[in-house]
Amino acid sequence: MKSMQIYIVLLLLTVTALSAVSCVQKTDGEGEESADTVQIAGDEGEAAGTTEIDGGEEDGASQTGGEGAQIPEPAGPTPGETAIFDEIEFVWIPPGTFTMGSPQSEKERDDDEQEHQVTISQGFWMGKYEVTQAQWQSVMGSTPSHFKGAGLPVERVSWRKCQTFVQTLNSDGGGEYRLPAEAEWEYACRAGSTGAYSFGDSEADLDNYGWYSANGISKTHSVGEKMPNAWGLYDMHGNVWEWCSDWYAQYPDGPETDPTGPSSGSSRVLRGGSWFLEARDCRSAYRTGHTAHSPLTIVGFRICRAADEEEHAPEADPQ
Repeated sequence: MKSMQIYIVLLLLTVTALSAVSCVQKTDGEGEESADTVQIAGDEGEAAGTTEIDGGEEDGASQTGGEGAQIPEPAGPTPGETAIFDEIEFVWIPPGTFTMGSPQSEKERDDDEQEHQVTISQGFWMGKYEVTQAQWQSVMGSTPSHFKGAGLPVERVSWRKCQTFVQTLNSDGGGEYRLPAEAEWEYACRAGSTGAYSFGDSEADLDNYGWYSANGISKTHSVGEKMPNAWGLYDMHGNVWEWCSDWYAQYPDGPETDPTGPSSGSSRVLRGGSWFLEARDCRSAYRTGHTAHSPLTIVGFRICRAADEEEHAPEADPQ
């Protein structure tokens, strides 16, 4: 009888202990995290940049694990996420499909802006700002700019000189840098918008976003002083024209995927307008061309960086 009672007591104690262990493992509580929780923190280590993959209940970004379950890899960068490579700050541009060019109804549009569908199949990094004189000098050893200032955009740089800058960066092994294709530039400039500018159709609002003839007071201005577009890119309207990699030509008919322009031509594409030009020349769809070897005080550039393999999000499907 006594042995039976002892057996029952031991059995109850065992069940109680197992229940306590289970509660400790499944409950985060208000103090320490459970043993089954993995934290993947962003660069800043802040709560907003933290994803939790939990072995318990699924909540938001959390995912349920279990015996034999595999913890998924963290998702790729999000639109507008920033990163610094070779002391240059970049913004993540996601893949997607958009309408390139301008509608017939857009005020002061040009005939070379015919609308057509374009798919950017792979995400990429784009310079948050136009390349500054300080950044140019650190790579090239001197600055050719007419307007002097470390934080000013470099200007008086030809398309060919920009290629030398890019090649020098690439030779250091820090990544795959390049000028943006024209389609990539407009896609990034629009950042999901469809109006004349990345912020809408109001020419009066351009003063908040860019330096142009009405407010530029005949010179360049330090990058990043105006408001950014929806993806966090600054000075996409005005300050200095920006070189693209493409030869300038009329757009082809029909939809395109990852277009890079014609195989030859007489001038390279410029985008974005400048401190010298009117508001119409700073529109998202406005485009022109200039000879590759000729520098101007109204022309600068920004660069792109190819995504690392693990950064590629799923490819965009043409709509």
